Amino acid sequence: MRKIVGHRTVIQCAASIICIDDKGRILLGKRTDNHLWGYSGGSVEIDEPVEECAKREFLEETGLIADEIEFFFVNSGPDTHYVYPNGDEVSNIEIIYICRKYHGELRAQESEIEELKFFRTEDIDIGMISPPIRPVFEKLLSK
Repeated sequence: MRKIVGHRTVIQCAASIICIDDKGRILLGKRTDNHLWGYSGGSVEIDEPVEECAKREFLEETGLIADEIEFFFVNSGPDTHYVYPNGDEVSNIEIIYICRKYHGELRAQESEIEELKFFRTEDIDIGMISPPIRPVFEKLLSK
């Protein structure tokens, strides 16, 4: 699609998982594109259910399999408008799930994630979070 539209703004539907371990820590990945932290997620493919997209992206980016997910939040609006470092511009509509039951071996997807780490909520500073998902963290951390 980018070959046709170039860097112009496109509406991007995404699905994501916020993984929370049994100690209440949140799994974050340091992105290779902007070197900021975020949870796993990505674009929904044509005809793909959003829940399956969230689980697929979670597995691809973290090596973990989501056993159960629960709906958390829809992130959309002006705060989700983002220009990637390569110049691609998007207006995101993101469906976010929470996962507390998962299994597998933690491993970062090298092409997208520099590092994976569980953070205590009090150690997460909004400035370390990738800009289009900051509203999600504001909601998550205010609970």
